[in-house]
This record gives sequence, C-alpha cells and structure tokens, in this order.
Amino acid sequence: MIADADDVARLLTELGYPCEIDEAAERIDAIAANDRQALVLARRDGAVCGLVALDYMYYLPLGTITCRVTALVVTPTSQGLGIGRQLLKEAERRARTGGAARIELTSGSQRTEAHAFYRACGYKDSSVRFVKQLGA
Repeated sequence: MIADADDVARLLTELGYPCEIDEAAERIDAIAANDRQALVLARRDGAVCGLVALDYMYYLPLGTITCRVTALVVTPTSQGLGIGRQLLKEAERRARTGGAARIELTSGSQRTEAHAFYRACGYKDSSVRFVKQLGA
C-alpha cells in the first residue's frame, strides 16, 4: 500500500487535509502497524479513486467496540458511481468482523452533500462533536 502514498496524499488533500507523499507514506505505515486501524482503497480502471480509513475503539459507555470512519473520500470524477457506498459497505463488513457493535463517523458541518449521502446510506444524526486543539 506504500506504493499508493501519492494517491492517498491526493485524496486526503481533496478531503481538505493537505498531505505530502512522504507524510502519506508515514500515515499508511502507522495504520499498517496498528491492528486497531484499517485503510481500504477503491480502484476504478486500475486507478485509486477513493479511500476509507477505520479506527476500532473500546467504547466505555456501551461496554463494546465501536468502529469509527476517520476518513472517507472519493475523487470528484468517480462520485455518483456507487464507490462511496461500496466503501461504506466494506467498512461496515470490517466493523462487524472486528467485533464492533456500531459504526460511526464525523462530518464537518459545512459538508451538507456528504450528510445527505450518509443519511441515504442509513446513518443517523446522533450527537454534536466538540474539538479543542492541544498545543505543545
């Protein structure tokens, strides 16, 4: 998957998280080294056109595993072809296989098209997310 670092960097940048190829390679390595993480790439005509990244965590309030989608992106030219749905289905399959009782994702409030997509895929609005950046 390291060979796909250029594609991963491009997809993360499209998602709004600028990333250089060497950074993408490091991130791919970090996921590969962690059995609680997964990265799935989608290909169309041999070219990478999307990705989904997963994080499995023990969720204390429910006393079970939750799988979180930490990134989902499909190239603009491949949107509307069902690739995002396929990636989510694969994420759900992996979540079940990994023992997760539920799957969740977070989407920026400005991504209204993505929200409609997630709702169409059976996801429900459930909470408000708060974030605080931690300095050095």
